[in-house]
Amino acid sequence: MYMDFELIDKELIPNLNFPKVEVLEDKDAILSRKNDLDRALSLGNLEHVKIKIYFEDDASKKMVETTIWGVTDERVILKQGVVIPVKRIHKIV
Repeated sequence: MYMDFELIDKELIPNLNFPKVEVLEDKDAILSRKNDLDRALSLGNLEHVKIKIYFEDDASKKMVETTIWGVTDERVILKQGVVIPVKRIHKIV
């Protein structure tokens, strides 16, 4: 299902261009993503567990394996201030 996502280094994310459009259409999927982000934030802060974030920029679908340091309504914050817009995330595993 997520085979068409290309693995990317976290350090390359600041070079990507993110459209403002939501990648998920289903309201349940959007709610599920929010819950998954909250859980991943707890795992990152408490146990330093790396998770996989499947997301999409303006060019293609990508995946990064990292620790989540913070979550706002609009952004996911990774180490070194790297951010991914929440609306561009397909799935968190």
